[in-house]
Amino acid sequence: MNTPKSICCIGAGYVGGPTMAMIALKCPHINVRVVDIDAKRIAAWNSDELPVFEPGLLETVQATRGKNLFFSTDVDQAITDSEIIFISVNTPTKTYGLGAGQAPDMKYVERCARRIGEISRGHKIVVEKSTVPVKTAHSIGSILSAYKNGSTFQVLSNPEFLAEGTAIADLHNPDRVLIGSATSPEGHAAAASLASIYAHWVPKERILTANLWSSELSKLTANAFLAQRISSINAISALCEATGADVDEVAHAIGMDSRIGSKFLKSSVGFGGSCFQKDILNLVYLCEYFHLSEVAHYWREVVKMNQYQKERFTHHIIDTLFHTVFGKRIAIFGFAFKKDTNDTRESPAIDVCKGLLAEEAHLAIYDPKVPAVQIYQELGLDPANPPANIEICNTAEAAASKAHAIALLTEWDAFKTLDYTKIYESMERPAFVFDGRNILDLEALRTIGFRAFGIGKG
Repeated sequence: MNTPKSICCIGAGYVGGPTMAMIALKCPHINVRVVDIDAKRIAAWNSDELPVFEPGLLETVQATRGKNLFFSTDVDQAITDSEIIFISVNTPTKTYGLGAGQAPDMKYVERCARRIGEISRGHKIVVEKSTVPVKTAHSIGSILSAYKNGSTFQVLSNPEFLAEGTAIADLHNPDRVLIGSATSPEGHAAAASLASIYAHWVPKERILTANLWSSELSKLTANAFLAQRISSINAISALCEATGADVDEVAHAIGMDSRIGSKFLKSSVGFGGSCFQKDILNLVYLCEYFHLSEVAHYWREVVKMNQYQKERFTHHIIDTLFHTVFGKRIAIFGFAFKKDTNDTRESPAIDVCKGLLAEEAHLAIYDPKVPAVQIYQELGLDPANPPANIEICNTAEAAASKAHAIALLTEWDAFKTLDYTKIYESMERPAFVFDGRNILDLEALRTIGFRAFGIGKG
């Protein structure tokens, strides 16, 4: 099977941009186009202020952009010229109609499929890169086959398993690449064509093939299992606080069991990001659709536990600050859902901040990568006319100045090495620290004078 000479990706987001940049880097003989209807986003990809922050991403883009990696708004031309077309558009949870609050909104995927069907000529391989519900490939195939213009199509599933903050490292050395295809000779040939791209740098044994439905379900299942581990250790963190146990010690002890392992046992204020909650809710919706109510209930509880953890953290702040935060300045350290990314989707900081604002606290927010406009939008506020009780600060020190408390919500490495003695001197007394990521030395903070609290620390 010859490697394709030209590919494109519809959707220039957190998945499409980095994935195509890595393919361009590893396959200099392939012409790679990333297209999007958002002109501002494409302009950002063509600059050195990328819309996505990932360690190593800018260097990867700079090494390939203008050579064999191109960013454009010309979707039709990219579709026409490409042998393989990746669909990597957003599939947010529906906010309307049937399945609202659980089912993914597939309108963007359908629009892409229809446009591909309208203008394609010859044979095309269409690859689902977006996270989609099981049987989406069948829907895409049905749409494409409705266009009687002499074109032929094969639809593949190629879910991404990237962790934001380590996406470039994950792409460079993936645990696995999964390709789902129809079980026909044509489907297997299409899968082999896509596999030939990844084979330029991924060992053959890590390129897995499956049927379409298994591939689609694997993505949802992987995220559900990871989120379940986080919710499980967070549930134990509440018990640790009640009994005097230390959740980090408990996690270390159980993580030494080879049957369990240590990954995703770090207790925190809660998980966030674009995938975990959305994919679990998608799984819940599927289970309900197939009348598996007990299974749906099981996975719904994972999301409920995550929400409980955020509420518990917020209530702890309020209760500890003498049962009121009215008018009190609370420094928020971090707004991204995790370190090394500027992604704020479903960030625990959103719910914590909203909870504190509901109690009329004054928030001073600092994040090294998230711009003020994005913070205001996530909080449902008008960036042009923000309320007086919120300010976005340029440094952590500025946020903490005159504050009654610090709430650390993102585990940025820089927060570990701040001069907390100097920060303490600038704060109101008594000064509190609530470490929602368990990255600070609480005893050292207490020695300085802080009243310091972590997650799951009795």
